[in-house]
Amino acid sequence: MGIFDAIGGLVKSQFIDVIEWTDNTSNTLVWKYDMGGKEIMMGAQLTVRESQVAIFVNEGELADVYAPGRYELSTSNMPIMTKLQSWKFGFNSPFKADVYFVNTKQFLDRKWGTANPVMMRDAEFGMIRLRAFGVYSFKVADPVVLLREVFGTKKITTAEDVEGQIKRTLVSGLSDAIAESKIPALDLAANYDELSTYALQAINPKIQPLGVTLTAFVIENISLPEEVEKTMDKRTSMGVLGDMNKYTQYQAAEALRDAASNPGGAAGAGMGMGAGVAMGQMFANALNQQPQQAPRQPAPAAKGSFCPECGSPVAAGAKFCSNCGAKQAGSAVCPGCGQPTAPGMRFCANCGQKL
Repeated sequence: MGIFDAIGGLVKSQFIDVIEWTDNTSNTLVWKYDMGGKEIMMGAQLTVRESQVAIFVNEGELADVYAPGRYELSTSNMPIMTKLQSWKFGFNSPFKADVYFVNTKQFLDRKWGTANPVMMRDAEFGMIRLRAFGVYSFKVADPVVLLREVFGTKKITTAEDVEGQIKRTLVSGLSDAIAESKIPALDLAANYDELSTYALQAINPKIQPLGVTLTAFVIENISLPEEVEKTMDKRTSMGVLGDMNKYTQYQAAEALRDAASNPGGAAGAGMGMGAGVAMGQMFANALNQQPQQAPRQPAPAAKGSFCPECGSPVAAGAKFCSNCGAKQAGSAVCPGCGQPTAPGMRFCANCGQKL
């Protein structure tokens, strides 16, 4: 190897001719290319893969931004850097600059939840506290804003570095969405999609200054306070039972059966007595609910006759009128059944009564 070859190899090792980033992580937002004390060779190859953006920074000032593709660095495709460095056209010497790769893919299945209960005013239950959790997805919408507002001078920024701010904004936006939607607490579970869409529209403007945007926001569950859930369960049970009278009768019959199956002991006797009383009341109520029958008409009283002198009623079989004392003709009415009898009859033809 000649001395010029050795010098050429040494000089070449001090320059960078290929710039790229092969991301082997799942949560890196921004990664600073490690120069290792070297300079970038004019004409070097820059490879920007899909879901990446490369940004050149000259002495702390943002310069050129490169979308996905393959570039050969020169003054023609580095207009801002050329202006900042005061290069003349045709410049082909090595130069120094910082290169940052920004990950623009979606960061999926990020968890969120309410650390503290969210207060809500409900028309039916008054002031109640809600807890909620779910998942969301986000991505970098403006790499330059993210680099300027979040990254700073670090070598690497991960999704966790911005998640705290996003989650707090999520909870605040969800609280506003629930309050402004005025959906009753009992109907929240049926409106998760509507709340998610509303919250997504309300949250994105708040995190836009970070250079990121939400691509999905999913509510998995909104849990109500325990006392509200118990009230809902009672209402559901009442709706399932339907006719409360029939349910009461059924409960009384069940209690009577249980008491009969365990007759021993004072507790069993007390339960049996209580069940018997309940059963009696049940049957009494059932009888009261039945249509009442018409009262039986009394049998017609035995008919008598009238006094031929004064016209006053005369009891059947009487020989004298109780009003005027006139003697009555032979009995014309059976004293047993009150049916008319013919003169000279010794026995009633209807009932056999002796006349």
